[in-house]
Amino acid sequence: MSALTDINALHAAIAASVLGQDQVIRQILVGLLANGHVLLESLPGLAKTRTVKALARHLDARMSRIQFTPDLLPSDITGAEVLQQVEGQHQVRFQPGPLFGNLILADEINRAPAKVQAALLEAMEERQITVAGTSHRLPDLFMVIATQNPIEQEGTYPLPEAQMDRFLMKVLLDYPAPADEGQVLQLLRQEEQRAAAKAASDSFSLGQEVIFQARREVAAIHVAPAIDSYLIALVNATRHPADYDADLARWLQLGASPRGGIGLDRCARADAWLLGQDFVSPDNVRAMLHPVLRHRLQLSYDAVADGVTSSEVLDRLLDKVAIPA
Repeated sequence: MSALTDINALHAAIAASVLGQDQVIRQILVGLLANGHVLLESLPGLAKTRTVKALARHLDARMSRIQFTPDLLPSDITGAEVLQQVEGQHQVRFQPGPLFGNLILADEINRAPAKVQAALLEAMEERQITVAGTSHRLPDLFMVIATQNPIEQEGTYPLPEAQMDRFLMKVLLDYPAPADEGQVLQLLRQEEQRAAAKAASDSFSLGQEVIFQARREVAAIHVAPAIDSYLIALVNATRHPADYDADLARWLQLGASPRGGIGLDRCARADAWLLGQDFVSPDNVRAMLHPVLRHRLQLSYDAVADGVTSSEVLDRLLDKVAIPA
């Protein structure tokens, strides 16, 4: 089978466990193929953690779950040097922490203090951690999928802009449709009874080499110069909104960094690959604009006063920036 067929089978296996969130699953897979990290945000109880666990269950990878709390220490996630007795000799050896996994579920990431955020930042960007002056490489397949609840303010720490920029995408989860919610109830009853359907879904497991092969194919997707110009124009419009629209100029205080443009290119190529294309179209760029840029924009007080969201700003950008012919 081809890598695309295998990835589609992975999508179907996850969708069988997480109902009504098909678009969210697809965007997480785009992040996996683009070798980036994903931030999931929603109200409590909308299957953020369940989605990540389903991905890990159907992928031949080691998952680490870190529950972020205000009293967490950097060594709790990175590991630490520990005094051990080896053949009668006392030796100081590095004991790896939960970051040395393939899929890292960072649950309620905005509850962690600044020092822990700094340790996680190095892991996300450099794919390594430094303990006692020694750097330790993380696995080749390494992806942080973080969750946060937007309504919980008690005991939370705002994520710094530098760390938000390290997330390739910010994916929003919404309530499922009533029909899907009814199926969720039936699915959970079946799981409680250890139904055969669950055993069958758990039997599917995808090897890591398939992910690496898919990434190589994504890297080979053709991007025309006109698409590059369109992508750059969209990102540049967040930095110079007055050139496009007066309202955008009032709403935007800070635009996307060059990392946002790089992320948009990688995600657009992954989106095209998932659709079976060998080239990137404007539709691929437009489809990935919201999850890639929504967390990289800093809105002004006028936007907050007007009740304007990042998604609405990006909608306006898509209307104002011309699509290449």
